Amino acid sequence: MNIPERDGDGYLADMGLWTPELAHVMAEADGFELDEVKWQQIIKAREYYEEFNVVPPIRKFAKYIEVDQKEIFELWLTGPMKPITKYGGLPKPTGCV
Repeated sequence: MNIPERDGDGYLADMGLWTPELAHVMAEADGFELDEVKWQQIIKAREYYEEFNVVPPIRKFAKYIEVDQKEIFELWLTGPMKPITKYGGLPKPTGCV
């Protein structure tokens, strides 16, 4: 599967091209493994975006999925909203991520 155009940070240039299969191909190309827990968080972020039309800050997202923020950071080993939104085909988060 060819990966469509991405920006300098690895986000899809056209969010409409996102599919679950593409998310996994993008992550693999980036050397990033998406396990079941990470995948569920990506799906929840997409649900949040569909409902509120905005990428949630980590604090709101943690509350939305009812998981402690610390656990999310430990799982992703980085600012979690960046990979969650990138592989979720969502816009880049703004502000503190």
